[in-house]
Amino acid sequence: MGVDIQGKLRIALGAVKDHASIGKAMIYSHHEGRDFSGIEVAVLRATGHDSGPIDDKHMHEILFLVSDSPGSVHFLAERISRRLGKTRDNLVALKTLSLIHRLLRGGNRCFEQQLRNAHVSGHLQMSTRCFLRNISDPSGSSSLPCRRVISKSRCYDEKSIDMVFRKLPKCQVFIDRVLDCSPSNISPSDNLVQAAMSNTLKESFQVYKTYCESVAALVNMFFDLTRAARGLACQILKRASQQSQDLQNFFENCKRIIENKNLDYPVVQIITTDHIMALEQFSTYFGSSHSSSAPPILDRITNSTKLQTTMAGIEGDEKDAGNFSWSPTLFSCSLETKISKVWVVFED
Repeated sequence: MGVDIQGKLRIALGAVKDHASIGKAMIYSHHEGRDFSGIEVAVLRATGHDSGPIDDKHMHEILFLVSDSPGSVHFLAERISRRLGKTRDNLVALKTLSLIHRLLRGGNRCFEQQLRNAHVSGHLQMSTRCFLRNISDPSGSSSLPCRRVISKSRCYDEKSIDMVFRKLPKCQVFIDRVLDCSPSNISPSDNLVQAAMSNTLKESFQVYKTYCESVAALVNMFFDLTRAARGLACQILKRASQQSQDLQNFFENCKRIIENKNLDYPVVQIITTDHIMALEQFSTYFGSSHSSSAPPILDRITNSTKLQTTMAGIEGDEKDAGNFSWSPTLFSCSLETKISKVWVVFED
């Protein structure tokens, strides 16, 4: 049995770096005349070079120190950003991102808002570009068309417009980010990676619920949209079609690799290209015709085969899944998660 000499040296060197960083923080860390060294030390200890998951005591210590020191959230954000920006170690980067997530979930609403404001003001920066091979534009290519469509869609209630043309593109960006985290070569002993993937999956389940509701709302209003809005809707649905296939494969892969058996995987609703083509032809038909009657192509929607579904969980539920049709309720699915449903929105 071979010995991982390089791995052992990396861990030993990382421990030395952590010890030196903690020592410097205890001596030099002061902010505006007030000593915040305890916060920096807790951050360094929580994001050490070891492969273990974040210890809860470090997270609780940070939350306690921040609550006991008014005005320290920006300092905390700067130290987290510095830790993430300087490291070239994958484990440290992953633990730092996991720490941000744990703090958001563990803190109260006031702390969440302060950390969000720190992100908006630039104190909290979460750039991981040096660790990613393929980075897509987080803003999305449809942001400008969305603004134009929204301005011309006053006939719809603001809530529906917001869900379809604002939230749905953001959900799609998030889903792309999740798909970039597709696990490979993860062993059951990689506790840190296993924990991080479990958290990512739980968050994706909650986002996917909003994703489905938004797609259903888009389909519901599609036939009343303007021609320009229908074109944008087709672009969104094309992207959703590809994502639904990818997300199905992603969840199936995670079921095999991630050891957490308490994950409640949602039903992935497959959006077929046939339905997208039907909607596109509908848009073209009404773009060149003044007839008030529905085009024959709509029969492809109402009389088409049921959408394919991939079930996660009890095999007996497959019969119920087969009853979905192309309707606003198609993408609605009951889903319960054990995580907080209060989102903290970080604007781009």
